[in-house]
Amino acid sequence: MPIALLTDFGTRDYFVAAMKGVILSINPKAVIIDITHEIPPQDVWTGAFVLKSAYKWFPSGTIFLAVVDPGVGTERLPLIIKTRRYYFVGPDNGLLSLAAEEDGVEAVYKIEAKLPRISTTFHGRDVFAPAAAYLSLGIEPRLLGVPVKSWIKLEFPAPRVEDNVVHARAIYVDRFGNVYTSAREEAFQIAQYGDTLCFEAEGRIIKAKFVETYGRARAGETVALINSEGYLELAVAMGNAASTYGLKPGLDLKIRKCI
Repeated sequence: MPIALLTDFGTRDYFVAAMKGVILSINPKAVIIDITHEIPPQDVWTGAFVLKSAYKWFPSGTIFLAVVDPGVGTERLPLIIKTRRYYFVGPDNGLLSLAAEEDGVEAVYKIEAKLPRISTTFHGRDVFAPAAAYLSLGIEPRLLGVPVKSWIKLEFPAPRVEDNVVHARAIYVDRFGNVYTSAREEAFQIAQYGDTLCFEAEGRIIKAKFVETYGRARAGETVALINSEGYLELAVAMGNAASTYGLKPGLDLKIRKCI
């Protein structure tokens, strides 16, 4: 079973290497894959969204070890979530919830297996990495923890259409500065390719041509498109929409066809 890692640790420090060292000490044959370690520090929502976007492309049986954990050392639970096809290991702060619920949760366990000495500030190394390593050896999660009935779940913002206006939210900004919105096929209820869409954010209007792909735009042109994950995205061709317009995840958006 491969182990896929997602953290906000970055690559400058030793944190990711320490986690991998623990995994390999328990299972020297473990296959470890990095999803990303560049989640913004303590940004649980972005971590959850990236995990949700990535997990489904991995083979069945993959163990996802995700650590964005501002509550480390507190009463928050360490979890193993068994879903229809995968295992998710990480803190009980909503980080695992979007991906796990989408795949179908079968059981949730509070981790009790851990290293003999546990730091209050590095559960990624001392709690989550050992659990993931034991799972990769085929050990059942019921032998690593105890079942729990309640756990924290994030709510994905559902878009709605009222009077030809899509009410949505900015949910993610990628490294190119493209701004993902929570709207999906709702865009086609108000416009078609070639139309100009008006995005209203904090009282400001951003106009974007609705296109099929980035190559249909001139350099510097603001466009809207349906991206590879199926979300309506605001982008600047060969530029950065987030910095150009000061957009960030969490902003409410009203999207309509420009008159």
